[in-house]
Amino acid sequence: MLQFAGSDSSSEFETAKAKSMSRRIHLYDEMRWRAVGMLQAGARQSAVVRELNVHRSVIHRLWNHYQRDQNASRRRGSGRRTITITADDRYLLQYARRRKTLTA
Repeated sequence: MLQFAGSDSSSEFETAKAKSMSRRIHLYDEMRWRAVGMLQAGARQSAVVRELNVHRSVIHRLWNHYQRDQNASRRRGSGRRTITITADDRYLLQYARRRKTLTA
């Protein structure tokens, strides 16, 4: 029976690869505060990265955001507004009354 010398190292490589692919990009609020606490206690960013299994840029941006604003919660997204303001409502009604043949 043949045995390959690299069989143990290939299984370790697959495990490391699977672990690195499962990294999170975003952190929940409790994990954010945990990371800030670790950094305030003197832990290095690389140690926090390994502990929380996230990319180093996530911790770097979190720490910069905390130092600038003294807040670790996520910023509001800049997506599309979910509601219209009253001025927009008035404009839409006025536009619909003027052009009755157009669709919404």
